[in-house]
Amino acid sequence: MNTEDLKLLAKNLANPEGDKGIEIAEMMDTTNISMTMESIAALELDDSDRILEVGHGNAGHLEQLLKLADDLNYTGLDISETMRDQALRKNIKFENQSQFFVYDGQNIPFVEQSFDKIFTVNTLYFWKEPEAFLEEIYRVLRNNGTFVLTFGQKDFMEGLAFTQYGFQLYNNEDAEVLIRKSRFVQIKLTQKEEWIPGKTGEGPVKRNYTILTLKK
Repeated sequence: MNTEDLKLLAKNLANPEGDKGIEIAEMMDTTNISMTMESIAALELDDSDRILEVGHGNAGHLEQLLKLADDLNYTGLDISETMRDQALRKNIKFENQSQFFVYDGQNIPFVEQSFDKIFTVNTLYFWKEPEAFLEEIYRVLRNNGTFVLTFGQKDFMEGLAFTQYGFQLYNNEDAEVLIRKSRFVQIKLTQKEEWIPGKTGEGPVKRNYTILTLKK
């Protein structure tokens, strides 16, 4: 891939738009499904939980999530109108248990203590004001609620050519420093690794990622 191709890939990984965004979102759904389901498992869902996912992509994983407990209610929040529309189309049969919203990437448009569980996968790199955004997540999470934050390790991400364009990378220490500035209590850090297809046409790559489980 040349520089312009890498920039376009990076742009659509951050904010998928149009036909190219739909194509990249399908790729992300395939390459991230294990990472996403491990993150959902860390939530330890209970019946009737109200769940918020920040950065849902095309939400190809929603059907699997809704099978994990009874009477779940899922809300997806994304900066991409393209992804909101794709998620609605993919999950029309779950419209009674799910809703999808577009937001500005900084201000979460819900009242305090709206959700029992919140999770986000591979969005940390794009948070414009990380401390303020963590406070927003804290605000909309109920007392004693769980927040799961999952991200690719900096040493892995640095090896991907597109991450030089608009990605803020984190290792565990960086993330834990950020968490300590918030009101969240870190209760668990889980390291995972997996082989995934490369996003730029190369062969499989080994991804190292971290799941941080936090409590309000």
